[in-house]
Amino acid sequence: MIKICSTEDVPKGTAISADVDGMQIAIVHGEDDAFYAVYDECSHAAVALSEGEVDGCTLECWLHGSRFDLRTGEPTGLPATEPVPVYPVEVRDGDIYVSLTPSNGVTR
Repeated sequence: MIKICSTEDVPKGTAISADVDGMQIAIVHGEDDAFYAVYDECSHAAVALSEGEVDGCTLECWLHGSRFDLRTGEPTGLPATEPVPVYPVEVRDGDIYVSLTPSNGVTR
């Protein structure tokens, strides 16, 4: 697990982008109060998901409106049809840690 940031860096309902060993990861504070990590690139168009809107446990791409389930990486709204990698997250002592092994088996 790699320490990314403090939980205070990601207010509820927002996402930030983090460079982790040269890979862009979106750290998301879901409206369910859980933290999620997904590959920070839409599987439909190569744009940053971290710039999109958080809605419940989904992240919406700002360009075409594709939605991704933060728990599974699966698209829940077109035009995206391919899932994005999701990464295990642990919160320890107010800090967010992420594993770079996708929990859903999807590689970029």
